[in-house]
Amino acid sequence: MRIAVFNQKGGVGKTTTALNLAAAVSRDGGAPLLVDLDPQCHLSGVFGAPPQDSQQSLFAFYQDLRTLDELELDWQGLGTLIPSHQQLIKVDSIFGKGPAILNKLRVGFDALESRTPGRTLFLDCCPYVGVLSLNALFACDYLLVPVSTDYLSLKAAEQMTRTLEILEPVLKRRVQRRYVLTRFDRRRRMSQDVRDRLTALYGMEVCETVIGENVAVAESPSLQRDVFAHSAASSGAKDYLALYEELKEQGFFR
Repeated sequence: MRIAVFNQKGGVGKTTTALNLAAAVSRDGGAPLLVDLDPQCHLSGVFGAPPQDSQQSLFAFYQDLRTLDELELDWQGLGTLIPSHQQLIKVDSIFGKGPAILNKLRVGFDALESRTPGRTLFLDCCPYVGVLSLNALFACDYLLVPVSTDYLSLKAAEQMTRTLEILEPVLKRRVQRRYVLTRFDRRRRMSQDVRDRLTALYGMEVCETVIGENVAVAESPSLQRDVFAHSAASSGAKDYLALYEELKEQGFFR
């Protein structure tokens, strides 16, 4: 399964969600592959340090025709990672937006999965619509949209939904999606207001599980750990495990 984690706004928990859901898959006996599609390299930074040489990153897949399996790095206790590099910011200007480049990642994943089938792939997207995020949308089976409980994040989710509607005739399918509320604080009325608005807009596509504000979730990436490795007993770990179980029940994970 290929799961793109995307919203057209930064700071909503995309990287944290990709990381912790991959950790949940690993704890359940799977071997996830994380793909860092963001030139800011946040996910690669959690792994350790982004590669200094762009030839060892996802950029080499686009620029130098290296295969995806050549770029995989073992992530101890978690799975594998294809790291990002700041040079990825050049992909839009170098390649444009023709059909070949928009389908490039999908074709690369098809080849990768023919050699190593049965894995769950998490695509940590950049927070804007460009070649990289469009590649993820063209390649994914499911889309997960983190929405932090603030007005601007909600508006970004609405904008992204309009983008998907424009893309559907090109994709020739409706991308299956779920919206998950992050940084949810039950003490704040705004959190419930955003939840109510999101549910009114998207109904059953909004996850029942919410990811609450939690210190362990916030600090674990800075310690280069997922939330389970950092604090398995924390409410944040319990939230992400509940989200994993909910999505698994709905067919996101096999």
